[in-house]
Amino acid sequence: MSPNPRPGDPVLARNRQASHEYHLLEFLEAGIQLTGTEVKALRAGLAHLREGYVRVENGEAWLIQVHIGQYEMGNRQNHEPERRRRLLLHRREIEYLDGRVRLGGLTLIPLRLYLKNNRIKVEIAIARGKKLWDKRQAIAERDARRDVERATAHALRG
Repeated sequence: MSPNPRPGDPVLARNRQASHEYHLLEFLEAGIQLTGTEVKALRAGLAHLREGYVRVENGEAWLIQVHIGQYEMGNRQNHEPERRRRLLLHRREIEYLDGRVRLGGLTLIPLRLYLKNNRIKVEIAIARGKKLWDKRQAIAERDARRDVERATAHALRG
């Protein structure tokens, strides 16, 4: 279920803190219902996913607190930057996500917005929040891996 965009598909926005804050368990690709000025703003790189999350309400999936800045040339038809945006998923996918979130104490977070065949897609993840000690452990592992790489590179040079 991990939808990796093709190498030519540009990433419009990325949630870089997600892997630090959460254990990412499953991935899913969804379409997103946008207005014209939102599409132009996304292509201009005016999106932030850091505070965003996905909620299932009344059989629909909604992308909440994702900031898409106003398009400069949008005049009075411009969109509201932090409005709720509907995700385009099949009914079974929505029911599956809702069940996982209700039973497992998990959350749904957006990882990235990207273009795929000239359509804007959002990659969402089923995630479990990390505890403070988990974050410290991940940092320690990363530092140890970096030290090993440094030592091997030094040994190969010298």
